[in-house]
Amino acid sequence: MQTLAVQDIEVESLKAINRDLLRSNAELEQFAYIASHDLQEPLRTVTSFLQLLQSNCGNELSSEGKQYIDFAVQGSNRMKMLVNGLLEFSRLSSQEKELNEVDSGAVLLAVLENLELSIGDSGALIEYGQLPMVMADSHQLQLLLQNLISNSIKYRCEGDLKIRLNAEWLEGFWRFSVMDNGIGMEPQHFDRIFKIFQRLHAQGEYSGVGIGLAMCKKIVERHAGKIWVESDVGVGATFYFTLKGLPHDE
Repeated sequence: MQTLAVQDIEVESLKAINRDLLRSNAELEQFAYIASHDLQEPLRTVTSFLQLLQSNCGNELSSEGKQYIDFAVQGSNRMKMLVNGLLEFSRLSSQEKELNEVDSGAVLLAVLENLELSIGDSGALIEYGQLPMVMADSHQLQLLLQNLISNSIKYRCEGDLKIRLNAEWLEGFWRFSVMDNGIGMEPQHFDRIFKIFQRLHAQGEYSGVGIGLAMCKKIVERHAGKIWVESDVGVGATFYFTLKGLPHDE
């Protein structure tokens, strides 16, 4: 009887901790949304006046003064990207929808249409097989695939870029893969890249603010799946993620 009582206390304690964590996460997400949303207007004001100063008073400034304004404009534009990214990241929870049966092949076609210019500019060859029906939020699945394909396009090598998407049925779930022949990465970075605002390269080398893969992780985990990467430097990377669904023949 005493053992059962101790176990009951431990279970209740774990439930209380879980409730506290859920509440804390919800408060953090709300704070991120409010902070990023409220930063939009003052940031627009700063950017607008910097651009006015640059266009109207540029001829009256020294070369050093012009350089300072250029730095300020670049900084405000980067801040705008950060704020927009944080706002989008926080909306993953605040605007989530019920999971429904979704045709992942149709979602991919919408993604490829959105990325038409980037694909054309990079000369990327996108290959994919038959993709399955899965239980998902269609908008978030589109964000997931778009971020992963954009990532492959961004971190490409010299030469022909090839991106291959596939899905394999593994006893109760689909394992998707997005494989490329890009620059790849070292194993010690495999976990780090999924953390928000973590970047492996300097700002001048590649665009972005380090939110895309964090969003991918949040989306996949919201769908009760897992996401990971396998990669070799100079060879390419393959991102895997799992989603619930039914096999093709059911």
